Amino acid sequence: EVQLVESGGGLVQPGGSLRLSCATSGFTFGNYDMSWVRQAPGKGPEWVSAINSGGGSTYYADSVKGRFTISRDNAKNTLYLQMNSLKPEDTAVYSCAKDREATPVHEYDYWGQGTQVTVSS
Repeated sequence: EVQLVESGGGLVQPGGSLRLSCATSGFTFGNYDMSWVRQAPGKGPEWVSAINSGGGSTYYADSVKGRFTISRDNAKNTLYLQMNSLKPEDTAVYSCAKDREATPVHEYDYWGQGTQVTVSS
């Protein structure tokens, strides 16, 4: 079955950095676009970033553009999110998500359990 397992979250001071990983299995990872989505306490999910199946095209929410970098290693079936210059507003549970179709539809059929990122002094 499809499995998505995030790791790398933690507590960091404003201005700090974290690198999140999403280890995947149960599907042909290299055929699918992937995204990172976050959910802050008391708020709905917010799309953060996406990457196409081959890794050559990336997309970012305005709130993280210039600070976050999405990447993937298809040989390792792993998705990454490098987060720099972190702000308290970035505090959220970060989940990776698989596009529902190999031809991307920007709808996601599988989500990981998420990893907590807390940015605080």
